[in-house]
Amino acid sequence: MTTAVQRPARRPVPPKPPRTRGRVLGWIVAALVLAAHLAAWRATEISASALVEGATGMVDFLSEAVPPDFGADVLAESAAASVVTLWIGLLGTTLSIPGSLVLALLATRGTAPGWVYQAARGLLSFLRAVPDVVFALIFVTAVGLGPFPGVLALLCHNVGVMGKLWAEALEEADPGPAQALRSAGAGRVQVAAHALLPVVTPQLVGLLLYRFDVNVRSSLVLGLVGAGGIGFLINQSIQLFQFDELLTHILVVLVLIVVVDQLSALARRLLGSAP
Repeated sequence: MTTAVQRPARRPVPPKPPRTRGRVLGWIVAALVLAAHLAAWRATEISASALVEGATGMVDFLSEAVPPDFGADVLAESAAASVVTLWIGLLGTTLSIPGSLVLALLATRGTAPGWVYQAARGLLSFLRAVPDVVFALIFVTAVGLGPFPGVLALLCHNVGVMGKLWAEALEEADPGPAQALRSAGAGRVQVAAHALLPVVTPQLVGLLLYRFDVNVRSSLVLGLVGAGGIGFLINQSIQLFQFDELLTHILVVLVLIVVVDQLSALARRLLGSAP
């Protein structure tokens, strides 16, 4: 006599949760984003008619700027000023390395006491929040016109930015070697020197090259407020309505930026291929 195999009873499929709540939340977010864009559009006074009306002025500017002035004197002055701009960016980057490294270590969890960590984070936030142009205006007032205030401005601002980037890189490092040294009784300085920095050095150098690229561009803007370099010549050409010389300076800046980009890319490739 065979017994029938009892099949397990089918359990009812639970109903899918309603998606009404998610849809409502999505519509609310979309409405908020749209409202923010409408408010920004009105606050920035964007006007298509003003752009159309200003087209005549752009045509006049281009007619006066083209062809650029490729005279020997203008090119020599522009090339010399672009080299000064490059030096401002270079010194503003390299001179900020000691301060950035010290503040980065102090702003990394585990390498400094709690109150020191908070103070270092606050100082980095302050240096990063103040634009380099504001620093340039302050130092131009203090030490006068020229490249020197531009170097000081980039140095102060770059310490805040690079210190923050380096601190984040240190915190994202592999915690294994650091924990091993701490368990062996190593101090904070020993942990930083032998466990953290050797691991993240390539990343720190890559971030340094990135900041050098950015600082060369920033030094151009600093020249507009009297901090020397080719930005000072651009501002002078605008004030004197010498638009053909202005276009020459812009083209020289373009060449400078391309050269800096290529050198930075080459350095990154060499860094990446190094054992």
